[in-house]
Amino acid sequence: MRIKRGVASRNRRRRLLKLAKGYWGRRRTNLRRVKETVLRALAYSYRDRRQRKRDFRRLWVVRINAGVRPYGLSYSAFMGALKKAGVDIDRKNLADMAVRDPEGFKSVVDAAKANLH
Repeated sequence: MRIKRGVASRNRRRRLLKLAKGYWGRRRTNLRRVKETVLRALAYSYRDRRQRKRDFRRLWVVRINAGVRPYGLSYSAFMGALKKAGVDIDRKNLADMAVRDPEGFKSVVDAAKANLH
């Protein structure tokens, strides 16, 4: 009995073409271009899921630094003082407070300043 292999290869092509939905021109129709483009896109998405975390942390650090500068502190001094004070707030929430809740952020800065040096 002869084995036909059309179904598997068609499914493989169909899966790639489905991933290329929304691409423009040959990148959507030509299998060779589709394969190159989709593989690259998947690699970028894998890499950038990790990079997004780094980018957000950098943003939070910048916002916290900008928030503590008017009180005469640097970011590193502020974070060190927070550790000594035993205040356990993550950078995401600190950055959010610096932007949205200046009074609350000021109370955190005062708590840190009390434990400076």
